Amino acid sequence: MPHLEPQQRAGAINKLLSLVSLRTWKMKGSDNQEKLVYQIIEDAGNKGIWSRDIRFKSNLPLTEINKILKNLESKKLIKAVKSVAASKKKVYMLYNLQPDRSVTGGAWYSDQDFESEFVEVLNQQCFKFLQSKADAARDSQQSPMVQRNSSFATSHEVWKYICELGISKVDLSMDDIETILNTLIYDGKVEMTVIAAKEGTVGSVDGQMKLFRGVNPVLQPTGLVKTPCGLCPVFDDCHEGGEISPSSCVYMSEWLEF
Repeated sequence: MPHLEPQQRAGAINKLLSLVSLRTWKMKGSDNQEKLVYQIIEDAGNKGIWSRDIRFKSNLPLTEINKILKNLESKKLIKAVKSVAASKKKVYMLYNLQPDRSVTGGAWYSDQDFESEFVEVLNQQCFKFLQSKADAARDSQQSPMVQRNSSFATSHEVWKYICELGISKVDLSMDDIETILNTLIYDGKVEMTVIAAKEGTVGSVDGQMKLFRGVNPVLQPTGLVKTPCGLCPVFDDCHEGGEISPSSCVYMSEWLEF
């Protein structure tokens, strides 16, 4: 922790030591089977692990595993978290861990429900910001090249604008905003370019920075591009039998009827 001040470093170390001491105290008196299950859950990290996989790795009977899991939960050493991949199943992870986005669904989910209205609002506001920037550049009476360059915005600028609006109840990351911007690209409303950037520039990754701007499409998008799948920010999470599936997608049904 070289970037921390000595006092901050000492505080962080003391906190880690207290967590280790607390865990050691809570595990005191646990038998080998309980320690084994705890170790398996710890190795799974913040993505968690199914009880079925715990049984496979431990070779313990399911009844014994369920008993151990309840005991560890009562000691607040582990916790059960519902996964958006399968709403009727739970994964287990250490009590003090923040679940991975693949488990919770990130900003697009609330209590395992996909927030379609929230995604639509973000789409509208991101496009509004880029469109206003493009309009301001067009009205600047500068040369065409200067107008074009000034019409672009970084994902960090869009993220800052959305945060200042206060329309999100959850903390949005730059990746969340870029996901929304990508849906606008697929819809033909936004275009992206990548430029070289100095090391340490806000919004840059590996010496490169993405720039976005609102555009007026010359041609209307084709039917395939306009399908809900082409615009969906949770396309990768959509599969049969999951919380999100093609057969239960109301947007796909509406599009087919249209």
